[in-house]
Amino acid sequence: MGKPNRRVLPAIIGVSVLTTLAADVAVLIAHDDAPAQSRQDEKRARYVAASGSTNLAVAPLGKRLSPHVLVAAPQSLPADVVQKIRGAKGVQGVEVVDAVQGMVAGKRVGLMGVNPSTFRNYTPKPTAKSDALWRNVASGDVAISFTMGSDGGVELGSRVPVGGKRHQSQLRVGAYATMGISDVDAVISHATAQALGMPSGNAMLISVPKTKPKTFIKKLRKVLPKQAKAVAVNPEIDFPKSSASNGQVMTAQQVRTVIKAAYTRLGWPYVWGGESEAEGGYDCSGLMQFAFAKAGIRLPRVAADQARAGWVIPYSKAEPGDMLIWANDPTAPGYISHIALYLGDGKMIAAPRRGTVVQVQNVYTRNMRGAVRVNPKAAAKLAAALGG
Repeated sequence: MGKPNRRVLPAIIGVSVLTTLAADVAVLIAHDDAPAQSRQDEKRARYVAASGSTNLAVAPLGKRLSPHVLVAAPQSLPADVVQKIRGAKGVQGVEVVDAVQGMVAGKRVGLMGVNPSTFRNYTPKPTAKSDALWRNVASGDVAISFTMGSDGGVELGSRVPVGGKRHQSQLRVGAYATMGISDVDAVISHATAQALGMPSGNAMLISVPKTKPKTFIKKLRKVLPKQAKAVAVNPEIDFPKSSASNGQVMTAQQVRTVIKAAYTRLGWPYVWGGESEAEGGYDCSGLMQFAFAKAGIRLPRVAADQARAGWVIPYSKAEPGDMLIWANDPTAPGYISHIALYLGDGKMIAAPRRGTVVQVQNVYTRNMRGAVRVNPKAAAKLAAALGG
């Protein structure tokens, strides 16, 4: 999985407004004499560092809610606006957070400040259930995405610089925490966010389970401040009603161009967040974005969003030029965390993981979620909505 496209959340460094939020998290107990637990709890614990403080109280898990819409603005959202949205028809819950793009361990990432006691209710079940994880965040740790940790080489329990040019602190990596929503790779507490100079309460997650996000966003725009942006957390593709091309599938020439472009990157190192020669290499989604751009096709930045850039079809029906997708992230079951380009005949081009290079591989089906038949128009529309 690649780095976020980062265009909906404002930056503590003064960059424009970025896109995304949330947290699918989990992480390790550093000692071996911990009490025996269920296999599931042990698996979750592998990704949470030993607690730095046992005295911090975090509220127990409440009713879990699915986030459907993210709103972000350069400054704090007005209290009356937040209250009006809380009371809107169809709204099941609203969680106000601090959200920016900032530097974490030398990488520019989507960074969120949250109330661990309430924000946990908006995360996937394994993350939401981990008291140890949220206690670590409450105590001042940073939770980073699993791919940033494993493929970015940021070690659990290490101390890393977090912040911007003016305000920066060395924070302990208390958890590997994939957000479950594509563009946030780091989560800290609200108190830590304020110490770093992040805007307070400039973003919110909204749960509207019985309303289409697109419909709700249209209504939202009437009450949001002028500079605020609203995006669907997991946007859907409006699939064409006919199989006629009209830009809805790639042409044969585009397929050839995409594959040829991918071949030119063979041997380049895997670099987490890499998307160009300037970064010295590519990650899996950065490679896809590069190759498809050569054919004039604009993709979103990260694998989870690229998986929505067309129709998801069974691997058995995949054709050259389709993208293959996997859910390999142990901290976020079902979350698309890896992507590759299908060449046909059981072969693919991929940027596999840290320590490898862009290469041709045999297709493997473990954790595979199918193939994506790219819809250029829909992909461009999705990339524009996400700022990619």
